[in-house]
Amino acid sequence: MNVIVLATALGGPAVAAPELKAVRKLCQTGHYDECIESAQQALAGGAWTEDWHLLLVKALETTGRYDRASAAAEALESRYSDSLRALLTLHRVRAATGDRRAAELLGRIRALLNSPGARFSRADELVTAGRAALLLGDEPKTVLQTYFDQAVKKDPAFRDVYLAAGQLALDKHDDALAAQWYQRGLARLGPDADLHLGLARAFLHGERKELTRSLDAALSLNPHLVPAWLLRAEQELDGEDHPAARKALGAALAVDAGNPEAFALLAVLAHLENDPKGEAQARDKALARWPGNPAVDTLIGRKLSENYRFAEGAAAQRRALKADPGYLPAKILLAQDLLRLGRESEGWALAEEVHARDGYDVVAFNLAVRLRPHVDALATLRGGDFLVRMDPQDAAVWGDAALALLREARATVDKKFGVRGAGKVMVEIFPEQADFAVRTFGLPGGGAYLGVCFGGLITMNSPSGNSGATANWKAVLWHEYTHVVTLGLTRNKMPRWLSEGISVREEIARDRTWGQHMTPRFREMILGGELHPVGRLSGAFLAPKDGDHLMFAYFQSALVVEWIVERYGFEALKGILHDLGQGMEMNQALVAHTAPLPEVEKAFDAFARGRARALGPRADWSKPEAALLARSDAETVHRWVGQHPNNVWGLEREAQRLIDAQKWQEAKAPLEKLIALDPEQRGGDNAYLQLALVHRKLGETAKERAALERVAASDSDAQPAFLRLMELAVTAGDWAAAAQWAERVLAVKPMTAVAYRSLGRALEERVERAATDKAAADGAVAAFRNVLRLEPADPADAHLRLARLLRKRDPRAARRHAVDALAEAPRFREAQKLLLELHGEGR
Repeated sequence: MNVIVLATALGGPAVAAPELKAVRKLCQTGHYDECIESAQQALAGGAWTEDWHLLLVKALETTGRYDRASAAAEALESRYSDSLRALLTLHRVRAATGDRRAAELLGRIRALLNSPGARFSRADELVTAGRAALLLGDEPKTVLQTYFDQAVKKDPAFRDVYLAAGQLALDKHDDALAAQWYQRGLARLGPDADLHLGLARAFLHGERKELTRSLDAALSLNPHLVPAWLLRAEQELDGEDHPAARKALGAALAVDAGNPEAFALLAVLAHLENDPKGEAQARDKALARWPGNPAVDTLIGRKLSENYRFAEGAAAQRRALKADPGYLPAKILLAQDLLRLGRESEGWALAEEVHARDGYDVVAFNLAVRLRPHVDALATLRGGDFLVRMDPQDAAVWGDAALALLREARATVDKKFGVRGAGKVMVEIFPEQADFAVRTFGLPGGGAYLGVCFGGLITMNSPSGNSGATANWKAVLWHEYTHVVTLGLTRNKMPRWLSEGISVREEIARDRTWGQHMTPRFREMILGGELHPVGRLSGAFLAPKDGDHLMFAYFQSALVVEWIVERYGFEALKGILHDLGQGMEMNQALVAHTAPLPEVEKAFDAFARGRARALGPRADWSKPEAALLARSDAETVHRWVGQHPNNVWGLEREAQRLIDAQKWQEAKAPLEKLIALDPEQRGGDNAYLQLALVHRKLGETAKERAALERVAASDSDAQPAFLRLMELAVTAGDWAAAAQWAERVLAVKPMTAVAYRSLGRALEERVERAATDKAAADGAVAAFRNVLRLEPADPADAHLRLARLLRKRDPRAARRHAVDALAEAPRFREAQKLLLELHGEGR
């Protein structure tokens, strides 16, 4: 260690003392005991500077020695009574233990901050002043601009400015700004455990892969960094890996044996494991350092709500607010819980209160200012126990269809799972993806989500909105309603994998084209050893490598559910749900109704591998060597395919080569070979779609239609195929098929005018064949009214058809539509003729 030479206070001989920079590095890398010893040695040797005191206090706090930290902070304040840093340090130590004397320091801090002679010119002075201003309640943006921005200009290498600014942003839920500050610090200073930890925390509600990467970096630099172990415990808890979470908490408590956050998380674990005694004991230990600490119950409540225990989470936030009625972190979390529980008036009021008191809190701003006006502008539809909120235009066009599907789901899924007297369900369908994200998560993001169920509340992206995703809204809504049932049966006490697996399975039970199915990519992942252990399957959803792996998590979950039902019966699945509702831990419930977990995992692995091998069993799924993959020129691929005639990779590239060259006739052979090898073609570039294109280019309409029908038989959101099939059916006058494909189009994009026109024409034909078919007549009227709502290219035609359909049932409406047809097209002869006839009939 580097040393400096100090003279003792009594003028004795010089002694060696540690160097401040080297000891500070010890503290930053987790050598806290050495840091404390060195700081005490330096102070004993006469090094009476603030920095040594501050370092000593920080190391004592980190290791939970608050009695000694308090004494050291008081010694610091006694010697430097007019130092803002000294007062802030003493306040922090006292506040951490609930010492009421902390509040007494605020007046002195304010006086120093606002002293006429105060000058904050150095970077360290500016950061200290900024922290003081935040403590006193100054506006955060002003603090950033006045103090932290100026500090980084004064000294871009001053570490504390990045930590202080990043923490400010995290405290206000501005994760993006926090990440920017921490990244700037790392770019300027290089690897640093605390900066990496801050960056990890900035990704807590975002990209989990970045969180893991930053957290690993922090712990590699400081293996004893308590907040990092706490964040790792949260990460493991989110993945439902309770043993790993306990291990991480053990590492934190090894450094700080009384850490309140660690014991709060242990209380959460005990709650999730249905251990009320253990929960109470852990909570008591969390409050031992400060019995009135509101942060303890706030953390407990947040983690319970993140595990879908919203009622329990809200109760914890109320406990926190009982301890400190003004504690804003508990208020905003309670607001979100109440909004998810359907207690909207109280939830909105709390969000608005937090925003009024802290205008920089991003979640409060998003809820109270950005989201609420948009929610208030949604139209409300009611049907039995269902309340659906949608964009007014969406509600007018397809709101009734959404209600009808919900009623069907209730009748089907409730009966299947033996549910009686289910409660009210609220569904909110947002035209703006950002509104969906804020309503669901409190923050923008969540682009991978189409819908989320909280129990009695479902939130969804509107298929007519701006989410950028193409999905079958009926499948999404059916999936989310199944969550309503299973979450209700288990009182929200079920792991994510089981909840998602059942919902996907129920999608497929309703419509074989819905849900996740075996694909070549999933086959490759299973046979490549990427199955998650059933006992830790929820972890597959936590930080998937990419979109394929996220979809694979849904697929594997559904496959496990299918295996349980196939092997042990549907009653076993219901038994698992019942036991979860009684508080049993998931793996215990699984074992109780199936077999010991090792046997379950071994048997399921064999089952999944069997399913994977059943996909295209005659096909050669191997990929060629890297050199060929890199080259892939036409001549080489063609020769390689000749040598490997059943290879999927080669046939796909050979087909694509011929299509790109517009050699339509020649492209048939490899496409037909692919289909023969794997008839269950799926995905956006499957062989059926390509073959349909080839047939279209060759004018082989019947064959094109047959190929597209194979696509439609296995894909619920193949919108281009549905539109083309509808077009072909209309051209052929096949009105039954036209209606079928129009319905498939509308299940993906329900605001498609041409589909409503095709549906209306098909139903109109039925009415012409059977004038007494009231259902067809009603459907045709509804379809053409939707055409008009969607501003069609030919509104006059829609008005004329409505006039004809309404001629006998509502003559006044018929005349109005005839007039409207003429208003759109004054020379429209058919409308003129009909209006004259209607006028004569009205005499």
